[in-house]
Amino acid sequence: MGIYDVPAKHLIEETAEKLKGEIEQPEFVSYAKTGMHKERSPQREDWFYVRMGSILYRTFKWNVIGTEGLRTYYGGRKRRGLKTEHHYKASGKVIRSAVQALEKAGYLERAKPKGRKITGKGQKLLNETSKIVVKNLEAGKYVKKIRVEKVDAKAKATKEALKERDRKDAPKKEEKGFKKGGKK
Repeated sequence: MGIYDVPAKHLIEETAEKLKGEIEQPEFVSYAKTGMHKERSPQREDWFYVRMGSILYRTFKWNVIGTEGLRTYYGGRKRRGLKTEHHYKASGKVIRSAVQALEKAGYLERAKPKGRKITGKGQKLLNETSKIVVKNLEAGKYVKKIRVEKVDAKAKATKEALKERDRKDAPKKEEKGFKKGGKK
């Protein structure tokens, strides 16, 4: 199984877990938003590592990445009240910091003439992580979360009673004087 054979979501999550032990996140991360299109900063504590894992995966897919391309990719729409929505790019500081940290760790390197590309060490990390994801998939670690609606027994009984009452009160077509084949 390779990198493309596993779900990207699980691959990125597992890569982020591995990066936590190797790379230290910058101090500004606890205060930063991911872009001006967002209202608040991310709720997850480890969102910076997830973004680094995603950037590493994106680099593998695109071969060569640049900050502006990643800013566009991670950007999003901003709802502006009565005005039409507009696409805004993501934060360049966050992306630059993540790319520089990955380059310092040896997972990315400079490409000619511009941008960054993945190194052998980065490909090896993604391949090993994809094997871990396959094992976890087979073991059933990733369970799809199903939304369960809590139905109160009393509310369910009331709903059934209302349906039954509506069925009884509804006039039948034959009672109104209509026959099956035509007019009265």
